[in-house]
Amino acid sequence: MDRDEELLRGRVYGQDHDDPRPGPRPGRVYAELVGGPLDGLLLDVTDRTAEERAAGAALETELGRYGAGGRSLYDPRPGDARRFDWSGDAP
Repeated sequence: MDRDEELLRGRVYGQDHDDPRPGPRPGRVYAELVGGPLDGLLLDVTDRTAEERAAGAALETELGRYGAGGRSLYDPRPGDARRFDWSGDAP
């Protein structure tokens, strides 16, 4: 199985666990979250501008250091815009 096929089987950050189609949708662009509490999830970056993508993402999660209400911080990997690396957690 190639890497693209593997990503297409992943779950997307923010989609409900009970969603009948929890995976990626055709026509959308995703970045893989690498490391930290959201490791392996896909982040839909379709509607983000290049500047917004370069700024990274602060994603709400209960799984990080600060629990409910906290965020995990992810930055785009230099040279590989399809991956965002975990850089820490924030309250």
